[in-house]
Amino acid sequence: MLYLKPANFDDLEKQHTFVAAEPADENGFLNDYNGISLEDFKSTALPRMIDFSVGKNLPDGYVPETFYFLWSDEGNADDQANHKIVGEFRLRHHLNAALENGSGHVGQFIKKEYRGLGYCTQGLKLLIEEARKIVPENELYLHCNIDNPASLKVMLKNGGTIHHKDQSGYYVRIKLRG
Repeated sequence: MLYLKPANFDDLEKQHTFVAAEPADENGFLNDYNGISLEDFKSTALPRMIDFSVGKNLPDGYVPETFYFLWSDEGNADDQANHKIVGEFRLRHHLNAALENGSGHVGQFIKKEYRGLGYCTQGLKLLIEEARKIVPENELYLHCNIDNPASLKVMLKNGGTIHHKDQSGYYVRIKLRG
């Protein structure tokens, strides 16, 4: 079973291991914490992630954003030791002009060994349910690079429609309400 969990201190070590190993930039998913030490993750990165989710200490031009980790229980929901992080999703709580014309509400990343197995499709489905509770807009705005057809396929499988495309990528909308 897959489930989403916001960034938290209870899962510090597993979150650190995952985030520190994520590339700094893969298909437009940016990770400021590639290679970060456990101590720096604990003292700086994780508190920043948690603050962002409540709109605290946001840099200019940023909106509140929740960092979710996609967990797999490997078929054993009772044994926490077997739960592992397979991906990360970011949900921006609302749009500003830069997001509306850029990356939109959602960022998504699946660890390489779990790609092509449906994890991203299922993770985005779970994220859409979270978005219905948080996002005031009636649609989720998403973007993927033009050279990332797998990401586009995930969006379309979750009810997305291509709003438009340009030389950099596809701009997709997923209805939340109405």
